[in-house]
Amino acid sequence: MTGARSPKRGRLSRSADFDRVMRNGRSHAGRDLVLYVFPRRGEGDERHARLGLSVSRKVGGAVERNRVKRLLREAFVREAERLPPGSDVVVIARPGAGPLAEREGLDGIRTALAELVSKVAGAQLVENGRDLGGAESEGAESEGAESEGAEAR
Repeated sequence: MTGARSPKRGRLSRSADFDRVMRNGRSHAGRDLVLYVFPRRGEGDERHARLGLSVSRKVGGAVERNRVKRLLREAFVREAERLPPGSDVVVIARPGAGPLAEREGLDGIRTALAELVSKVAGAQLVENGRDLGGAESEGAESEGAESEGAEAR
């Protein structure tokens, strides 16, 4: 397949990569997903975000877990451009992710992931497909209600 990305480029596969992101990265939690983000430095010119997934048996059986992982990968492809360039990301599916995937499919998973991506410092804000600029842009003071408490951390 010409033009297809190699699996290694877009995914975290080594245990050390997962550990680095989860120990040193910022976490953002929602009802059904937890997102860890850590900037990657000094690894060439690769600017694409890389994804690691953790979907435990608490989510459901093998078929349900694989469905959740497939939907998370697809949602990540659509949301990754909003993340700061060169980010490593780990998404942990909580037990509610299985029923969410069953009920709402890709739309539900993408919405849950998009809410968490919106909390990431440096993430681009997107409304109805329009780029509204970075979350840390110079006009961020006017968005005080959205980022309220972010400075307190």
